[in-house]
Amino acid sequence: MTPSDFFKLPVWFPYFASHSFTTMFVRLRPEAQAYLAASVEERKNFPKTVAKEVIADLRHPMSKIPGYCFTSTDVCAPTDTERFRNKGGAVYSPESAWKYLCLSEKIRKAAAQGDLNFICLRPYRHITKAREFRLFIYKGRLSAMSQYWLIRHYPLLDKKGKSYWEKAQNLADAVLWKLPVENFVMDVYITSDDEIRIIDLNPWGDPTDPLLLRSWEREDWEEIPGLQIMAPPTKISGDVHVSF
Repeated sequence: MTPSDFFKLPVWFPYFASHSFTTMFVRLRPEAQAYLAASVEERKNFPKTVAKEVIADLRHPMSKIPGYCFTSTDVCAPTDTERFRNKGGAVYSPESAWKYLCLSEKIRKAAAQGDLNFICLRPYRHITKAREFRLFIYKGRLSAMSQYWLIRHYPLLDKKGKSYWEKAQNLADAVLWKLPVENFVMDVYITSDDEIRIIDLNPWGDPTDPLLLRSWEREDWEEIPGLQIMAPPTKISGDVHVSF
């Protein structure tokens, strides 16, 4: 296994199953891998049995997931599709799951690079943006933690930021000893009952976004800056004169 292989969901999940959301994996048939990698025109030459076989493979595991399902692959989810934009990626049927995987250009490119071997299935969960974070693991230890959605300041983080940082430290103490890599980032979610769960792992450095850590070139990674959050809006008082 190469270091880059470790960041594929079916590879890292067994290390962290007890600290992640329940996930099932459906092996893609070679014909389905080739179909996902093909262009729209090229797909016209594939037999219709390709879709029927994938849908049949998905039907049983998806029937065990109550409600909606979140569908992804080894290295990415179809986040560039209309379904993801409008419904957060939630799908209910095997037919819908396969449809949106096929519509995603991200999925097609990953398949063309030979990175797709599995369809990954999780129960769909509505994400509260203030509870999602990126952890920065440097030299085998938790170095920093950033608010993930940089769209605004969340007052919740002023109140619970310290306890969230402690949860991240406890998670790091529990799992980092298992890992074959020292530098990487870990995306996590803190549930409404204050359980921290691992969502995804990504390589250290570009093109992974350092979020509020700003740059991968900083020299203070070992100083543990803790949880970084967006600052509250600036309030201006007194006489304010604006000219154009």
